[in-house]
Amino acid sequence: MDPRWIIHRDARLVVLDKPSGLLAVPGRGPHLQDCLAARVRAAIPPALVVHRLDRDTSGIMLMALDAAAQRDLGRQFERRAVAKAYRCVVHGAPAADAGLVDLPIGRDPGRPPRHRIDHAGGRVAQTRWRVLERRAGTALLEVAPLTGRSHQIRVHLATLGHPILGDPLYADGDAAAPRLLLHATGLEVAHPDDGRTVAWRSPCPF
Repeated sequence: MDPRWIIHRDARLVVLDKPSGLLAVPGRGPHLQDCLAARVRAAIPPALVVHRLDRDTSGIMLMALDAAAQRDLGRQFERRAVAKAYRCVVHGAPAADAGLVDLPIGRDPGRPPRHRIDHAGGRVAQTRWRVLERRAGTALLEVAPLTGRSHQIRVHLATLGHPILGDPLYADGDAAAPRLLLHATGLEVAHPDDGRTVAWRSPCPF
């Protein structure tokens, strides 16, 4: 593990800056075992997974350093008591300056690993967004997922007609980029020691 990935470490948790292109947790098969969690555990053996980011998403990811901290932090994610912030660059520019996408998401059984809007069987998914900067043919957005569904930000923004640049699943050739331009910039939780609010930031690299 690159020590530069560590944003913060104390007796109960470690906060990491995951690079794009690296799995957060192991995938299926021996060729998908290299991941951030495995690299962290090799350097910090007690580290336990609390949540995850998509492989191509970069930015803040939190791991616990004991089972009690893992349970506490996991409950916060389940109860939507965690504040998460992302930045991304999308194809085109939304007409509005901000908005809320409230559309249920489920797996796309015909095109795994894709997900899709599923009004019949999907799970509740809500994403707030606002435009930070309008550029030539693109826009920089700040995004706050209020729920934590797989591919949520990517599916919701693509549904708006503004896929994230470099998205291999939900964007086409008009939104090409060297990588997925989605970065987890901020995370705020209650510390498992005493419940005090703690927050971390990771500068957006694009």
